[in-house]
Amino acid sequence: MADPIELALWSETDDDDARDAIVAAFRAADPDGQRAARVFRDTLDQLYDGQHTGRYRWDQLFKTEKTHCGTLVEINLRRAFDDLIDDGETLDYRILGHEIDCKYSQSVGGWMLPPESFDQLLLVAHADDAKGVWNLGVIRATEENRRMTSVNRDGKTNLSPLGKRRIAWIFRNEPMLPNTLLALDSSVLDAVFAPRSGQQRVNELFRRVTHKRIGRNTVATLAQQDDYMKRVRDNGGARGALRNEGFLIPGGDYESHRVLARCLGTEVPLPGEFVSLRVVPAVDGDVGVVELDGRYWRAAFPDEAVADPAPRLPTTKSHLS
Repeated sequence: MADPIELALWSETDDDDARDAIVAAFRAADPDGQRAARVFRDTLDQLYDGQHTGRYRWDQLFKTEKTHCGTLVEINLRRAFDDLIDDGETLDYRILGHEIDCKYSQSVGGWMLPPESFDQLLLVAHADDAKGVWNLGVIRATEENRRMTSVNRDGKTNLSPLGKRRIAWIFRNEPMLPNTLLALDSSVLDAVFAPRSGQQRVNELFRRVTHKRIGRNTVATLAQQDDYMKRVRDNGGARGALRNEGFLIPGGDYESHRVLARCLGTEVPLPGEFVSLRVVPAVDGDVGVVELDGRYWRAAFPDEAVADPAPRLPTTKSHLS
């Protein structure tokens, strides 16, 4: 969550009841920031379109696609917060009866302010996949808060240094949801992309990237086919292919799988995510043990040899204790 010190950076004399009400409403609607975090993750993945292009980084996008990102953020925030945001009459949104413009920038403070936004409320958004952070705040573009001398030929300008300090942050420097491929070192990334087969690329990902949440879009980027989820499933997918190597691949869409991951001491996948780990039969005194297929299992240590095939995952209706 945002640092309380950061949230208090705007001037004590900069009173704006509408701004503060909107900030409070967003925090009430999204206490842990997961709704907004999903918007930024999904928007960037939508632009990368990895399922059809194999892309996963901002610098792989065309200039026109980067320009389109702000429009997609505006649309996706509207959809994700349809219980809070209405369509505006003169600006992008209407929130709690107040008109407010949505502005996105790849850099904090880089928002371009057209004349129609002057003296209006702004919902300022930022996400940086490479740095793994996103921000969302509210500011009013008053004369004090915007640059008066740096105006381009379209009449657009930026926030002034004072305006940047006065942003009321709803969320500040929050972590992006995982972009697994972006986080891999070059040798692992090369190994994952080396196979010509989409199935083999997915297998290599789950073989090499363990105990980390892996998003569904990552699987789509490597599989590059319409029914990319079949590349994870037991029957012909990575779960079956890697079982003899001791790998379990729980999915976050199922409570029984999330409980399993938690019990084994690995990262717990969220809906739409997976986590891969190797397991070995447990013995008396082991911790982090689960019972599957009539035997007890624990997570394997990093360099531990695995001789037994992994058990099958519990059915989606099963409950683990």
